Amino acid sequence: MKLTSIIVEDEETSREILKNYLSKYCPNVEVVGEASNINDGLELIRNNTLDLVFLDVEMPYGNAFDLLDKVGDRQFETIFVTAYNHYAIDALNAHASYYLMKPIAIDDLIKAVDYVTKIKTKENALQDQVLVPKAPKNIEGKITLPQQDGFEIINTKDILYCKADDNYTEIYLTNNKRKIVSKTLKYIEEALGDINFARVHKSYLVNVNEIIKYVKGKGGSLILTNGKEIIVSPSKKAQLLSYFK
Repeated sequence: MKLTSIIVEDEETSREILKNYLSKYCPNVEVVGEASNINDGLELIRNNTLDLVFLDVEMPYGNAFDLLDKVGDRQFETIFVTAYNHYAIDALNAHASYYLMKPIAIDDLIKAVDYVTKIKTKENALQDQVLVPKAPKNIEGKITLPQQDGFEIINTKDILYCKADDNYTEIYLTNNKRKIVSKTLKYIEEALGDINFARVHKSYLVNVNEIIKYVKGKGGSLILTNGKEIIVSPSKKAQLLSYFK
């Protein structure tokens, strides 16, 4: 698929090198604009529908993280291209798709673009569709929920989603009922296994068979069969998309 992109980089030579590499080795990337500072970069982002932004860190009028803060919720992926390795953790926290060091290694550039292409291809294929989980829908299991006088048994297929509440977990069922158990979400996640349930956020575990729509965004969001919308953490998006064909 085509990736519509821009390059935000203050050094003209670096922009030219990156454009040439992309043209030769990553022909699916279409560069529709360039910016040498974050103000011009922000204008390009607001005036174009983008799949990918190549972003240097240190630039005039601020840095890459200032730019991303001004953008807010974003639908494009980001590949950092910088000569400084000490920004890697900050880039990770900013949910960058890839972190490339200058001088750019062609193999690394190809890997970065391939990674983004897979994410965007899957994302676009899922947009506005009823999703088809890889796991068969007829897989059934049971889970026991501890109670003061014993425990309650429920079918895992009847769980819509689970929500963390400190050391408790709220379990929402397809019959519109809610169960509260004194177990962490991590405990519930391990008990359910990963066949039909995806951890899409630090606070949410979702039954993938109950998802009917994925809405694009940096992380995006899910619409469940009961109309509930659940935010997807950017760091969990790739894992979520792997559940679907």
